[in-house]
Amino acid sequence: MTKKELRITYKEKRRAISSKDKLKLDDLMLLQFQQLYFDESVQTLLTYWPMANMNEPNMQLYTSYLRHTVPGLQIAYPIADFSTGCMDALLINEDTVYHTNSYGITEPKEGIVVPANEIDIVFVPLLVCDKEGFRVGYGKGFYDKYLSTCHEEAITIGFNYFEPIDKIEDAHDFDVPLNYCITPERIYEF
Repeated sequence: MTKKELRITYKEKRRAISSKDKLKLDDLMLLQFQQLYFDESVQTLLTYWPMANMNEPNMQLYTSYLRHTVPGLQIAYPIADFSTGCMDALLINEDTVYHTNSYGITEPKEGIVVPANEIDIVFVPLLVCDKEGFRVGYGKGFYDKYLSTCHEEAITIGFNYFEPIDKIEDAHDFDVPLNYCITPERIYEF
């Protein structure tokens, strides 16, 4: 299937997950995620606020776990510029104020920009990925552009309620594959 077809199919599949089942699936993914080990070289995480209207995984659950297991972890959230198609990572703290933009994405209102080459782990949003780690996002290309500027050792992790498909037919040369996909059933390493 193409990205466009997969985007339609997996948006529908994800919307069909009940609130009760979503809580269970999020907890199962946390148990899988807890099997990964991150040493002191991990200092900065780029995560994102889940869009409720898209029934995305509970990223606060995984972010909180990592914050408690990696001492001194700095956390950043993306801020997207839809006029340029680019995004930046802004450091957050307990005083950070957030707003939801016109696309339904919750972002920090302000913060210190962290250069992409200083990000150690990126939680990457996705609808589905394939067995090579290529993913289908929402179609704007923000993350592929951003990930192409991160350092080579940056770890990319996607959380998905569904197992990877065999192959995305129209993956491109500029698509950046994930290192890991966490599902309720297991961890996929690419």
